[in-house]
Amino acid sequence: MEEILKTYDIRGVYPSQIDEEKVFLIGKALPSFFKGKNIAIGRDGRISSPSLLKSLIKGIREGGGEVVSIGICSTPLLSFTVSKYNLSGGVMVTASHNPKEFNGLKIIKEKGLQAYGDEIKALGKMASKGIKKTKEGALVEKDPLRDYLDHLFSLLGKVKDIKVVTDYGNGVASVTGRPFFKEFGVKEIPLFDEIDGEFPNHPANPHDLENMETLIERVKKEKADLGVFFDGDGDRSFLIDEKGEVVFPDLQLALLSKEELKKYPGEKVYYDLRSSKVLEEKIKEMGGVPVMMKVGNPFYKEKLIKEGGVLAGELSGHVMFRENYSIDDGLFSAAKTIKLMEKEGKPLSKLINPFKKYFSSEEINIEVKDKDKAMKRVKLSFKDGKHFDIDGVYVDYQSWWFSLRKSNTEDLVRLRLEAESKELLEEKRKELISLIY
Repeated sequence: MEEILKTYDIRGVYPSQIDEEKVFLIGKALPSFFKGKNIAIGRDGRISSPSLLKSLIKGIREGGGEVVSIGICSTPLLSFTVSKYNLSGGVMVTASHNPKEFNGLKIIKEKGLQAYGDEIKALGKMASKGIKKTKEGALVEKDPLRDYLDHLFSLLGKVKDIKVVTDYGNGVASVTGRPFFKEFGVKEIPLFDEIDGEFPNHPANPHDLENMETLIERVKKEKADLGVFFDGDGDRSFLIDEKGEVVFPDLQLALLSKEELKKYPGEKVYYDLRSSKVLEEKIKEMGGVPVMMKVGNPFYKEKLIKEGGVLAGELSGHVMFRENYSIDDGLFSAAKTIKLMEKEGKPLSKLINPFKKYFSSEEINIEVKDKDKAMKRVKLSFKDGKHFDIDGVYVDYQSWWFSLRKSNTEDLVRLRLEAESKELLEEKRKELISLIY
């Protein structure tokens, strides 16, 4: 059981690591874990998902839980179901952007909060010890799609004369995306919208920019206003501007912050420490309160829900709005941006250009045998900078900064840096990489 208990979810290769028996035991423990009986469940389109879902249902019911099944769905739709109908919790059978041989469970608590860390471990212990069979809980089926769409339109309204190319990567974001875009008023040109657990076209994974090549070419060919790339379970999206350039989520968040802080002045905006410095600057410029945080999307939801704020986002593409139950929903963040494009009457590239102030690297994965030694060596080498002990090593200088973090699962460290000039960026990149090795 322990090998599938990750920091933010339960996940492994099917069936060698995660299988029906383990999912059944986890399901049986969930009513006690949630301290409530009404549990929403849904699944993605992976080949193993129907079988795992069946075991999950059986387990929850034998543990005394009442199952609210919403079938094949996106993770945001499941989170919406838990939040909208005040359920005890929810479980999404998905491995998100991982390759087809993986599967897993995302555990959503009441109010849409996501279980992580020690909570995942505690659930695993409960499942391993076993829960006594009790009176079997009920099973009901529910279709929340119409309520979800109505909720989004109540916040967004409709648009006209926007052409968008969408790449669903054969994942489940099309369950919500296709009906939404049809009513939203855009002209949608969908790619790979058929749900297929073999992922025959490309992985539904925005971490690898190569996966966006088909979308980029189609945006340019169709002379579209933008492209939207969804990950496998729909909780993230990346945007492509009308020129075929990738809009990275930190700059998208800067754009969205500007708009949200007009409506909600003085509010907090939470952001990933890997984000461009321009994000912090723009939040302050708009009278907002910038809050830099460690990496991990559950932390952002927790902050928004428990401590207030208006918006939160990660460099990985998780973006959450308070007005949308603090759900990380790739569809909603994309639609918010489309609405802003219409309002401003400007192409996406022109809206984003003012935020391209600095030169940033991608997040660079570097293989190292001794991660701790590499981290310590780098930290000592830059002791004259301003250090932030939030997540790994983060050092800030007047004209550049860098973040170096350890991978939880691999012999890797992850480096991102930003500088005021391209030359300084390259100089510091080489210096850091030579130190890490």
